[in-house]
Amino acid sequence: MDKFSGQKRAGAMLYPPIDPFDQRMLDVGDGHQIYVEQCGNPKGAPVVVLHGGPGGGCSPAMRRYFDPEVWRVILFDQRGCGRSRPHASTENNTTWHLVADIERIRAALDIDRWAVFGGSWGATLALVYAETHPEAAAFLALRGVFLATQRELDWFYGGGASQFWPDQWARFSKLVPEAERGDMIAAYNRRLFSGDVKQETRYARAWAAWENSLASVESDGNPGETPADYARAFARLENHYFVNKGFLEADGQILRDLHKIDHVPGVIVQGRYDMICPPKSAHDLASGWRSGRLHMVRAAGHALSEPGISFELVRVMRLVGQNRGTYGL
Repeated sequence: MDKFSGQKRAGAMLYPPIDPFDQRMLDVGDGHQIYVEQCGNPKGAPVVVLHGGPGGGCSPAMRRYFDPEVWRVILFDQRGCGRSRPHASTENNTTWHLVADIERIRAALDIDRWAVFGGSWGATLALVYAETHPEAAAFLALRGVFLATQRELDWFYGGGASQFWPDQWARFSKLVPEAERGDMIAAYNRRLFSGDVKQETRYARAWAAWENSLASVESDGNPGETPADYARAFARLENHYFVNKGFLEADGQILRDLHKIDHVPGVIVQGRYDMICPPKSAHDLASGWRSGRLHMVRAAGHALSEPGISFELVRVMRLVGQNRGTYGL
């Protein structure tokens, strides 16, 4: 029997849990050390997994989207989050630092070309990385596309998503004086970087709760309280990147530079009812990317753990693994 399961529960669709065969801290300079792990087949087709956020960190569940007999799976915590150090630090922490870190990992592990797997902010980073190093990207698997545009930030922090989740938006916005609510990202930035850890943690938890409430189509709007350390890293890093517009040189840069990856094959897996990263971005990406294909998942939201999303991602990576020679993996 194939190890892949077509059952409708997300966990049943994944491969069994596995442990890493390699774990290390990689000094990437600038005062940062990042956590890197490898699991699966040491001689398998390499794939690097880019987590979301920024600031989300990688998790053991992310290992389970790949057949461990076929894939050599590389996960890492981006600067400032997870097991990387210093924790919650935004110093020397930009998109371009992360792109350079990915290349450092590839060189350290002696990998020529690899598949790149990322969702949400991880999809943003995957696209920027591939457009910067198209020779290294053999295949892109993207989920819940975020293009780091002002339109997307306005949707989520400027009132668009609040039309669907007014109760959660009220909780998120009430912590900010009414006079500052015209720019919620800036208002939260002042509090997330106030220097008062207690205040930073309070606002970090509110920032994380707003996003977590909207992640799944099955959400009841009550995600529970996020652990303080995780919330502070997640919120500070995400806000830092959003205040700086993803550190891109122009709004719409990713779509502008798609011609650089026209030859790189890939698949976009997008939830039809994604409230965090609405499907327009995935559609725009697919429309301009000659080698990219869009899979719109019915009755799914944003989260990696959505059953329909998990089903498609496992299916895609199984097919790529079966045809890895075609992709030069």
